[in-house]
Amino acid sequence: MGKRIRVQRRGRGRSPTFKSSTHKRVAPVQYPLLEPKDYFETTIKGIVKGLVHDPGRGTPLALIEFENGKTCCTVVPEGVHANQKIQMGGKASVEVGHIIPVGKIPEGTMVCNLELHPGDGGKLARSSGAYATVVGHTPQGSMIKLPSGKTRYLNDYCRATIGVISGAGRTEKPFLKAGAKFHLYRAKGHKYPRTRGRAMIAALHPYGSSKKSARKVTTVSRHAPPGKKVGLIAARGAGQKKKKRR
Repeated sequence: MGKRIRVQRRGRGRSPTFKSSTHKRVAPVQYPLLEPKDYFETTIKGIVKGLVHDPGRGTPLALIEFENGKTCCTVVPEGVHANQKIQMGGKASVEVGHIIPVGKIPEGTMVCNLELHPGDGGKLARSSGAYATVVGHTPQGSMIKLPSGKTRYLNDYCRATIGVISGAGRTEKPFLKAGAKFHLYRAKGHKYPRTRGRAMIAALHPYGSSKKSARKVTTVSRHAPPGKKVGLIAARGAGQKKKKRR
């Protein structure tokens, strides 16, 4: 039997090649678990105990300790420093680093680490330099403009951090050496370097061959087995849609 292709090798716990070094991770990024009534009309004070680096993450983490005994690790907005006092709740002032429900945040404010649903700990705008903007408040919920440019309505009880995630411009720095990219991908659990299927032999990839024959269809069923499930998985179209001319 020949060598298993990459799709077959990266199963659940099969190969240490594709396992990420999760034992080096500091902590998950999430707000303290509280009922909305506990923070929507009140304010809980806390302090930033320290800033730490988390492998595989593009921004540092802040360990925050609140006066009610709760602690959490969260991504750091630009301007936050160690020993800074933090407020969480609907009565908190709109300052960088404070955690406020989106229903209490003024329109036009830049926020980060937003919750999709109250209590989920934060899901949106968490990467380096990312931020969302509070567009307005409606009976349907708070309208948020996401980093992608799309708008979305969120529950007024969803929490968000005031400010822009630190580490902006991180992706603009060139790697210069292949080893630097290798170690970055190693921390994330990604395989590097990644060879094109067309550059392989036919035994190692469905697209592999040096023959200049007609190319195989690149779309594949979602229910295809490992080894065949490569390319555009369950794609509705075979490529990018072209803009229609008016």
